[in-house]
Amino acid sequence: MAERALVVIPTYNERVNLPLVVPQILHQDPRLEVLVVDDNSPDGTGRLADELSAVEPRVHVLHRPAKAGLGKAYIAGFRWALERGYDLIFEMDADFSHDPKFLPEFLRAIENADLVIGSRYRHGVNVINWPIARLLLSVGANEYARRVTGLPLTDSTGGFKCFRRQVLEAIDLDRVRSNGYSFQIEMSFRAWKKGFRLLEIPIIFTDRVEGQSKMNKRIVREAIWMVWWLRLQSTVGRL
Repeated sequence: MAERALVVIPTYNERVNLPLVVPQILHQDPRLEVLVVDDNSPDGTGRLADELSAVEPRVHVLHRPAKAGLGKAYIAGFRWALERGYDLIFEMDADFSHDPKFLPEFLRAIENADLVIGSRYRHGVNVINWPIARLLLSVGANEYARRVTGLPLTDSTGGFKCFRRQVLEAIDLDRVRSNGYSFQIEMSFRAWKKGFRLLEIPIIFTDRVEGQSKMNKRIVREAIWMVWWLRLQSTVGRL
């Protein structure tokens, strides 16, 4: 039996991007389905997702009452996927910074791994349209996370991923603390510490054209202290 694969896409004000990116995702492989996790977007993204779902059975929608952060949106999507028996669960942005054309490469790579991470830095720097300050912040954050935690990844903050369900089942999702971009570090760190096979594949990351970035100073501060918290929890055996 073919493995069932679900692409979890958190949305907040992605009305322009959503109807463009969803068909491209579904076109990549007949096994792929999409779950839109919408945080009650004021621009009507949730209603649009319902309309897409009504005409395409491979599209599903999970409505949340308010904007509560990236990590919580993904956790809600992971629980939804596990409850319904999906074998492979993807994380992916709605804004085309994660190009759907890479999805077949993830599907091939996951055959020999438990968690596949799309890396912007696996072979040099593959980032398009970022200002130099944002790029330096990202490169520095990944080096910082690697040195503090020991996590053997070139891109631990990237959000284009594919998990085997066994990884998400092994992680106590109730104990995941991060909610911003450090969520990506924490999930990979927990998987690594549990002995799962992590594999990076190179991707090209293109900054969004439509909509606004969700990055802010609070998210950066969370990431700075979270890596030390992870290191401490691992040291005392509490992960």
